[in-house]
Amino acid sequence: MAFVPMDQREGWIWYNGEMVPWGEAKVHVLTHGLHYASSVFEGQRAYGGEVFKLREHTDRLIASGRTLDFEIPYSADEIDDACRAVLQKNELVDAYMRPVAWRGSETLSVPARDNKVHLAIAAWVWPSYFSTEDRLKGIRLCWAPWKRPSPETIPCKAKAAGLYMICTLSKHGAMDKGYADALMLDYRGYVAEATGANVFFVKGKEITTPTPDCFLDGITRRTLIGLARSKGYSIVERHIKPEELGNFDECFLTGTAAEVTPVSEVGEFSFTPGEACRTLVEAYMQEVQPKRQAAE
Repeated sequence: MAFVPMDQREGWIWYNGEMVPWGEAKVHVLTHGLHYASSVFEGQRAYGGEVFKLREHTDRLIASGRTLDFEIPYSADEIDDACRAVLQKNELVDAYMRPVAWRGSETLSVPARDNKVHLAIAAWVWPSYFSTEDRLKGIRLCWAPWKRPSPETIPCKAKAAGLYMICTLSKHGAMDKGYADALMLDYRGYVAEATGANVFFVKGKEITTPTPDCFLDGITRRTLIGLARSKGYSIVERHIKPEELGNFDECFLTGTAAEVTPVSEVGEFSFTPGEACRTLVEAYMQEVQPKRQAAE
């Protein structure tokens, strides 16, 4: 498939209550969200024509906006309906969806409470974050040069645009070195997350994952924890020192984009995707695609 820039694609985007042609969904260059990162968003997937855990994503979007001191001018029901309308208008069944809310361009200064809050929702076909081949053999991660900041310095519970700046920098650095992604530590030196996904480590029937006290507690992360318990695994949430990684046998990432992706390497540590990874990849895909599974 030929590469098409995001601003040159065809289709429809829900923009402030109306469906507009893809190329006409624009903001002004002096919008507050661009200059001061007063923007929040969601990443969610539709499987078989339905957005997985749509209301959870919508609730988090609204909560993220409130954390950044603005109110999205649509109810949760209206946002859910708009997401479904975007899928229908674009005739999409399996798709990635991006709702985004931001402060507009009425003023351009640090205070912006009088700026209009906008909401747009787009959807497009986007396969798994990592290729099928990479998923089966496990992806390679290096250590990120940037750390997740203290929750006293950032609104870490919001899915806010500004928090991803160091993720982009870390991802670029990893790709330049031939890695698929980077694993970030937090401000204390504990293992935190990848640039856009949570991380889990496996030893036997015990799965250990970092405590999300300074980074996002992902919706996919919580889903996976429930699925793992249903498959007989125990879950331990705690602070993990990087030198502990040598004690684990398997490792995987979770996220809307990544879904469940096994990891074969983190810096100097190696892992072999095995029973736990296979079990949880399959369990997650069954969870998100129940209608398709039933039809087949």
